[in-house]
Amino acid sequence: MDLWGGKGAARTAVLLSAHVLTAIVVIGPVTVATSMLPRVARGALDGSGSVAVVRVLHRISRVSAALGTAVPVFGFATGAAMGVQGDPWLVVSTALTLEAALLLGLRVLPGQAAVLSALEGERPETARAIRTPPTSAGVFALPWAVVVVLLIVRPGSTTGA
Repeated sequence: MDLWGGKGAARTAVLLSAHVLTAIVVIGPVTVATSMLPRVARGALDGSGSVAVVRVLHRISRVSAALGTAVPVFGFATGAAMGVQGDPWLVVSTALTLEAALLLGLRVLPGQAAVLSALEGERPETARAIRTPPTSAGVFALPWAVVVVLLIVRPGSTTGA
């Protein structure tokens, strides 16, 4: 379907815009917060940083994770409107999105919570807890980078890219 003309083009354009804007507004902050938290936590541990900032970064991650569910919802609606649900680039993007969501929910957020608990004196293994999130944060950001490339390039698309 031609995105800018023909039947349903306006609806498709609105859905695509909502999908992209939601991704930028929600996925951007969680990716930045997850990458910043380990460095800020190390600073809080050695006295050059603030536990309050770690708490805020963890909160941004949690809230963005919850709001992030809107991104695939708009994505599925856009894919349906464009008639591309079975295209390989969309299937791979969906799988990578699921991978990132699982990593965030099962590894990154619990790691951040452990770091915060350790910094607040609730857990004794502070040093180990603070070393864990950097790897998770980097691995969490990688699928998003691949998804962005896939959604722009869309192999086999009619955009000529």
